[in-house]
Amino acid sequence: MKKKIKKNTALFACVLMLAGLITGCGSTQERYGVTTVTIVQYKREAVSFFDKLEKEFNASHDDIKLKIESPNDAMTILKTRFVREDYPDIIGIGGDMDYSNFVDAGILSDVSDYPGLKSIKQSYIDILEGLEFVPTEGIYGVPYVANAAGVLYNKDMFEEHGWKIPTTWSEFMRLCEEIESQNIQPLYFGFRDTWTCLAPWNALAVSLADADISAQVNRKEATYEEAYDEVADKIAALLPYGQSGPFAYSYNDACIAFANGETAMYTIGSYAVPQIKSVNPDINVDSFVMPASDNAEDNVLNSGIDLQFCITKESPNKEAAYEVLDFLLDHDNMQAYLDDQNAVPCKDEEFSLAKMLSGVKSYIEEDKMADFHDHHYPSEMSVDAMIQTYLIGKDKEAFLKKFDKDWIRYNRDTIRKVEQYEKEHSK
Repeated sequence: MKKKIKKNTALFACVLMLAGLITGCGSTQERYGVTTVTIVQYKREAVSFFDKLEKEFNASHDDIKLKIESPNDAMTILKTRFVREDYPDIIGIGGDMDYSNFVDAGILSDVSDYPGLKSIKQSYIDILEGLEFVPTEGIYGVPYVANAAGVLYNKDMFEEHGWKIPTTWSEFMRLCEEIESQNIQPLYFGFRDTWTCLAPWNALAVSLADADISAQVNRKEATYEEAYDEVADKIAALLPYGQSGPFAYSYNDACIAFANGETAMYTIGSYAVPQIKSVNPDINVDSFVMPASDNAEDNVLNSGIDLQFCITKESPNKEAAYEVLDFLLDHDNMQAYLDDQNAVPCKDEEFSLAKMLSGVKSYIEEDKMADFHDHHYPSEMSVDAMIQTYLIGKDKEAFLKKFDKDWIRYNRDTIRKVEQYEKEHSK
């Protein structure tokens, strides 16, 4: 309740509760049979959507009150709250290293018994399980929506010149040469912002390296020097088809250039389209899967979990939280989110997708997707800066050796846990 209660009144109410005369005294179980379920979610760009959804839920439910918080720097706030043992019922986060750390720390509840999981595409369940440092019994998140990364292209420009969508690496290189021969810029990069180096890197890696390469390295069954050799070659091969001095231009510069028709293609994810359309609302954007391999069948869509919902282990309201998840996963509510955020659904149902996803729709429908490799990299390793340094200096051997060396340096604890797990389960 929101009104202040005098100390003696509160004590008396608790005595009555123990006597069975009333239900609920404090915590999130309200006195009149209304359970408050709190969500803290990290998608600030979707705050208006979640504000609207909160109002709709509360208008349609008498026994549960939903409170959705969308703070700035949500992950820092969540980590601080966890240290203080101040747990929200549900957290909305991405499928990345933060999720891995939360599972490892035992903060999240096993939701294997949640019926709604049956409607989630298996590929995204697999992605979640692949993020675990060591195999952990149970499922600890409900994937909601994903994003997709590959190559954005100017559809009108392609149609005007009769350019065909490439399905292999050789076709992609020939396309870049053809575009350049017509005095048009094939690609544009915003590599001054180091994180943008990860976009083509991830899109190449999902087709050229094993999805579980990080786990293999932790088990000492593989090295990045070998696994990423071709990835390193091909990301460097893209540079000649971009603008001169790509390290002087930012993500915003690249979005503006693509929006203004200064380049035919842009190696970035679907998340960039709202920024591009803010410059040119009329641009006709579509996308295709990065054709990293010369075997078209080996090419997969780079798609990772952009938002999932996890229930904290300390939440006393798991049953009510499941009801909230049902509401979030409702077809119309999810479609509204897809429309608002140009996202990819993790739910295995028929949805209308944003136009810029038309070119990758078949991969989504066929569940032919793999997670972003950088979701397995610790932030302290600064892989984005490593890639930028490599692309500037072109010393592939030094780059790949550093990758393996730094991986061991920043993942000692994880590698130790893997060794212990392997030892315990070797029989």
